[in-house]
Amino acid sequence: MKSETVGAVIMASGLARRFGSNKLLADFGGEPMLCRVLRATEGISPRIVVTRSEDVHRLCVSLGVPVLLHTLPHRSDTVRLGLDALLREMPSLCGCLFAPGDQPLLRRETVDGLCGAFLETPEKERTIYRLARKEAGAPAVPGSPVLFGRAYFDALLHLPEGKGGGVVVRRHPESVHLFAAAHPAETEDADTPEALERLLSIYFTLGV
Repeated sequence: MKSETVGAVIMASGLARRFGSNKLLADFGGEPMLCRVLRATEGISPRIVVTRSEDVHRLCVSLGVPVLLHTLPHRSDTVRLGLDALLREMPSLCGCLFAPGDQPLLRRETVDGLCGAFLETPEKERTIYRLARKEAGAPAVPGSPVLFGRAYFDALLHLPEGKGGGVVVRRHPESVHLFAAAHPAETEDADTPEALERLLSIYFTLGV
């Protein structure tokens, strides 16, 4: 899939208070958990990891992944810094995917499918595409990553202090398109050691 006009910001600035340590560097199947999301998004260019962790910064540098190290406190800072960096690299960007760094079961096929659905839409109709968990007999549950069309860039660059892209999603519910993940666990994050163990169990059982 060619996705040169869609960029990606990997959100890696959280403090992981519930986890107790830097969860993005926690082992997941023999590698740091963040590497799973990096692999899932490697088909997207330009792409940047935004982090406050020097260890995450070193990891990304060692892997040759563009990374922005900052010391600003808010989620809105992470969104703004990442999108601004991508737009400076590619001003014509037509969409930007925001992906949490702690969804270790997210797959590249799913990310490619989400971006592909966005790019196949006529330019004027490219709004907000959101990955969702879909299980038989139950309604789809919206999750992350979220892909915003260019029309929402200004709002993302001027978010209320401390808020994330969810503010923009809630302002435009009629513009949100849900894209079903191939496996429900792809949308789950590892916020706690217990959640990490459960996702590892799914990984080893199903090979997701």
